[in-house]
Amino acid sequence: MLFRQLEYFVALARERHFARAAKSCYVSQPALSEALRKLEHELGVPLVRRGHTFEGLTPEGERLVLWARRILADRDALEHEVAALQTGLTGELRIGVIPAASSTVALLTDPFCVEHPLVRVRLETKLRSLDIVERIRRYELDAGIIYAQGVDTSGLTRTPLYTERHVLLAGTELLAGRTGTITWAEALEMPMCLLHKEMRGRQLLDEALAGRGLRAAPQIETDSVVALLAHVSTGRWACVVPQPWLRTLPAPAGVRVLALDDPVVSAEIVLVTAAGEPGSVLAKALVTTAGAADLDAVLGEPAPG
Repeated sequence: MLFRQLEYFVALARERHFARAAKSCYVSQPALSEALRKLEHELGVPLVRRGHTFEGLTPEGERLVLWARRILADRDALEHEVAALQTGLTGELRIGVIPAASSTVALLTDPFCVEHPLVRVRLETKLRSLDIVERIRRYELDAGIIYAQGVDTSGLTRTPLYTERHVLLAGTELLAGRTGTITWAEALEMPMCLLHKEMRGRQLLDEALAGRGLRAAPQIETDSVVALLAHVSTGRWACVVPQPWLRTLPAPAGVRVLALDDPVVSAEIVLVTAAGEPGSVLAKALVTTAGAADLDAVLGEPAPG
């Protein structure tokens, strides 16, 4: 059995198409198909359901592709370990990031890259927490930044990063002289634009409000914090955003920031990595960087505007 055969097998499981899998592996389709047939012969079980086109993996294939991913991940970890002993960390670190943390991930990756200049970092910033966790378990990601609540992270290592708290942004005229804090009941009386209901950050908000008998009914919903800020900048809308976003995307001119209470809506953001040993040296190095970064202190809430 060759690593190359396992790479072709994993590529086919990912692409679900012989030609695309061959292209991703930089080989011809006949070469990929022949390598997979040899792998099936060596293992003594069929891995692929074949017709005129790819029809899926067999039950045996669905089970064994998990082992193939694990073997390839362990090979990569071994190569990274050897390289680290010789020249320092090298290779590629793959991190999945929920959209809510895309404005804060640089606080982690920047010091990591300074400490490990030979490592390449690839970020995917449009994934859900559940997707990130599943892709770490499939060895398709090395680490993830996710919401701690509502996701099964059994078998993974969780490293706390920071607490995300929601704040209100609105123009001075809408706030009518209010300063410091504002209740949700008061905020929801304003013309509101919010993240859409499919996003976990909005779901956490709705769950907290439901516990107080409140419900948000925004006229505008979006999947973009930039779009929220653009609407607020007109002076006619209010929005609610995670406070850490304002470190990268400051409130527009003429817009003030108020803390929200009754209830306070917050969420824990954590770093997750595979828990197996010996494990990825790149992921372990990222955990070390996260421990030293103290993001909770860096993202400490500013005084309300």
